[in-house]
Amino acid sequence: MTPLDAIILGLVEGITEYLPVSSTGHLILVSRWLGLAESPEAKQSIDTFNIVVQGAAVLAVAALYRVDVVRMIRAIIARMGLVRPAPTQRRDFNLARNLLLSFLPAAIIGLGMRHWIKEHLFGVGPVILALALGGLVMIALAPWVRARARDATGVGRDGATLTVPMALAIGCMQCAALFPGTSRSMVTILGALATGMAPREAAKYSFLLALPTLGGACLYESYGLWTSGGMLDQLGGLMPVTLGMITAFVTAAISVKWLVGYLGRGGFAIFGWWRIVLAGAIATMVLTGAISWNAIH
Repeated sequence: MTPLDAIILGLVEGITEYLPVSSTGHLILVSRWLGLAESPEAKQSIDTFNIVVQGAAVLAVAALYRVDVVRMIRAIIARMGLVRPAPTQRRDFNLARNLLLSFLPAAIIGLGMRHWIKEHLFGVGPVILALALGGLVMIALAPWVRARARDATGVGRDGATLTVPMALAIGCMQCAALFPGTSRSMVTILGALATGMAPREAAKYSFLLALPTLGGACLYESYGLWTSGGMLDQLGGLMPVTLGMITAFVTAAISVKWLVGYLGRGGFAIFGWWRIVLAGAIATMVLTGAISWNAIH
């Protein structure tokens, strides 16, 4: 993998990670298009890089929502009696608790099925299917999202006011995103909207939920990357990985700020149409031989 390849993948990751269009699906498809998965060993390395580079997108969210993150950490420490409670401790602790509950289902299932998912689902065919079906769902639900945005005035539900069953329900929905091409952002935003959150709050909860979910996956995959010199060599060394992460960090921060404003105006259908057009374009590339169907194996 060249530095240019890493920058391209970083751009794709940063732009798509928090948009409801599936960053994993885009990364798989772009890496195949760049010819970075021509052997089983290379495929394993690039699939790992595609997950590790998500760490930069996680850092972008942590930076943008640093006040919330610090307040949650302080609330947890205060519960342990190590610091004086802040006036907002109850809300901050409830938000941290709810994020943990929403994280657990995907963490348990993802860890248990990790190898099976990478072997059978990280490929072109499953991504095309998930992109198309997810697009149809988003287009169908677009009027409902617009209505929620118009009625957002006075809506009091946010991540801190979720009940335990609500937080777990969002977590169960997040499990659907283990299927590449589904979009973690899409299913968690829809889950949060279903609990009564306004679109802006639903997006914020989805972004904060990415911290433990993507952060955990990144740390898990990073361990294998940094301890396996062979895999790092296949990625071109430390330089491409660093460039990819820097690019992903900057573009993810821009993408998050734009998406919050866009969802606040009720925008949703455009992402559904993009998913369908992309699925059609990739299917055409497979049929014409631009992307090999064998790339899914």
